[in-house]
Amino acid sequence: MKPFLILQLRPEPEASDNEYQAFLEKGGLSVAETHRIRLEREEVPEDLDLTAYAGVIVGGGPGCVSDPDETKPVIERHIEAEILGLMPQITAQDIPFMGCCYGIGILAHHLGGKVSKERYGEDVGAVACEVMPEGQGDPVLAGLPERFNALVGHKEAVQALPPGCVHLLRSDPCPFQMIRHGRNVYATQFHPEADGAVFALRIEIYKERGYFPPQEAQALKDRVLASDVDLAPIILRNFVDRYR
Repeated sequence: MKPFLILQLRPEPEASDNEYQAFLEKGGLSVAETHRIRLEREEVPEDLDLTAYAGVIVGGGPGCVSDPDETKPVIERHIEAEILGLMPQITAQDIPFMGCCYGIGILAHHLGGKVSKERYGEDVGAVACEVMPEGQGDPVLAGLPERFNALVGHKEAVQALPPGCVHLLRSDPCPFQMIRHGRNVYATQFHPEADGAVFALRIEIYKERGYFPPQEAQALKDRVLASDVDLAPIILRNFVDRYR
């Protein structure tokens, strides 16, 4: 069986390790079924053959695609370049791809869509996602009701549906919660791998990164721990089960 390639962007070891464990748990994956690359300290091998993988899963991170290059730390520029370098093959060959959070910005940016902080940024917490007509019948959304909660917290967002994409999920704060390019390239604004405990840890780690006033961290942790977000991980499990 082909493994899944998991690309991670978080420079904080605790956040990265926790995210990886969440991908394993929510996706129903074992360590042996994955090839993990932490892009903040590794480069994508020049001879990497994406067809050798069942699919590619990209995690989130504190960086923003829409930030001017001159303001991005060196490590964030490196991470962005590594991911963007893979997107032409992924979209041209319709390689199975699940971009979580940062992944939707990368996909949209690669396709020529607009990603910015102009509109649709989200406060940290749970939002109700709604299945769009185009999402009805999509195998990665199988088993989900028309509305379900998912965890978000973003400074930037896709501003319009990128060329060649299908609109799968929306929410009131952010219209573009999930999109698909081709048949197999998916991306979400929300975090399908995250439950309340995962998000509470991220709130603590990133409380000085401008997502919210630091003094609100404890209240936000309490809120996400009490949120009902049990259905969102079905998307990640469906993706893994479809392509494994």
